[in-house]
Formats: sequence, C-alpha cells, structure tokens
Amino acid sequence: MKIAISGKGGVGKTTIMALLAREFKKNGKEVLVIDADPSPHMAQTLGVSEKENITPIADMKELLAKRAEKTPGSPFYQLNPQVNDLLKDFMIEHDAYKLMVLGAIQTAEGGCACPENHVLRMILKKLLLTANQVVLLDMEAGVEHLGRGTIAGADHLLIVVIPSKSSIRTAQKVYKLAKDVGIPKISFVGNLIDDEEDKTFLSQGLGTTPIAFFPNSSAIRRSERTGEPIVAISDELNNAPSEVIKAL
Repeated sequence: MKIAISGKGGVGKTTIMALLAREFKKNGKEVLVIDADPSPHMAQTLGVSEKENITPIADMKELLAKRAEKTPGSPFYQLNPQVNDLLKDFMIEHDAYKLMVLGAIQTAEGGCACPENHVLRMILKKLLLTANQVVLLDMEAGVEHLGRGTIAGADHLLIVVIPSKSSIRTAQKVYKLAKDVGIPKISFVGNLIDDEEDKTFLSQGLGTTPIAFFPNSSAIRRSERTGEPIVAISDELNNAPSEVIKAL
C-alpha cells in the first residue's frame, strides 16, 4: 500500500505520518517513508541521528541529468525508466524504518517537469509491494504537489485538518485536486483535537467525519521541544493511529 499525506502547513502531517509508521511497524509491516517536503523533518521524528548520511535525490544533479534528459524542442523531460537502484542508493535504515529524502521538487505538471518530480512519480508507480510492505509519502504543505501530479502513484491520500476554518478550506481544496488527479481513496484525519466540540466542528465543516481524531497531545509537544523522536513517545493518543490503520 502506498499512502500519501497532505494538508495545510502546521497541521502536524509529519508527526502523524511518523506515528503511522510506528503503528504499521507494530503490526509487522515493512515500512518505507519517503520525505518529499522541501523542508524535511521526518528523519528527526523517526529518530534518525545520522541525517548527514542522507543524500536527497534532488541534490544528485549528475545522476538526474543522466536519468532525465530534455528532448530537443520540448519542455518535458524523458526519464530513463530504470530507477529501482535509487531505492538502495538513497535509502537509510534506522530501527527497522527505511527512509528516503527527495528534497525540493519545484515544477508544475502542466509546464516544464523537472527530473526530481519524474523520479518520484516513477518510484511510486514502479514500486511493486507485497502485502507486508507499506510506503508512506510525506508531501509538502499546501496543494502545489497535486498540481504536479507527483502523488499519482499513491493508493490512498490522507488529508490532515485541524479545527480551524482556514485548515478546513485548504483540506477541501486538497480533496478536490486529489479527485481531479485520480487518487483512488481520499480520507480526512483530524488533529489537535481538544474535545467533542472540535470533532463536531470538523465534521460539519468538511461535510464528512474524519476517519480518526488525534488529540492535542502534551507528550507530542514535549517531544518536539526536547528533540525526542515522535516514535518514542508512550502516549496512546486515544488509539488514533490504530484507527487510521483500520480504516486504511
């Protein structure tokens, strides 16, 4: 299963993705996390200390130039389809989590498509997974990645939304664009929930009930402030991670 996550900046999508990685791992799954945010933080949330050993694909200019050459007279790049080796060349493993960092992806699908974008799409489309394998894709905040069609290879998109009108507006825009791109399954996930009023506000604003509600957790705040990996916290978070896994 290939799962992408999106939402307005600051809603906690990277935190939730790390918690889902931990939950999948608990369930015996092999987990590969791909951090496609231009400001990557997934390594810290997973507790990867050797971050300096991670080479973003976007920084590998020579390799990308070989893999994606521009056709004369065309604004598009033609990508060499052989990308399987990227998985081992750009992957780091820590505590049974596998992590790849794509780095900045900066093109629009309707115009010039850069090599980084093509490589990510090719990886998602070409990955053949067993029932025991899961890929989690942490996208940049907002809606730009949907305009590029970057996550066209994802099976399921999770849209993280917090109880605020601006977050709901962004979530609804992400939902519409994801439908246009053709993502097979799309679900909302509530975050920073204090009470039933927050849950009702989100459900009414979205027009549907999120598949899970993550609480406004002091344990997560402490973890972020102290630099402790999110996957190390003991808070059960009202079983929200397991509820998402069940829904998926």
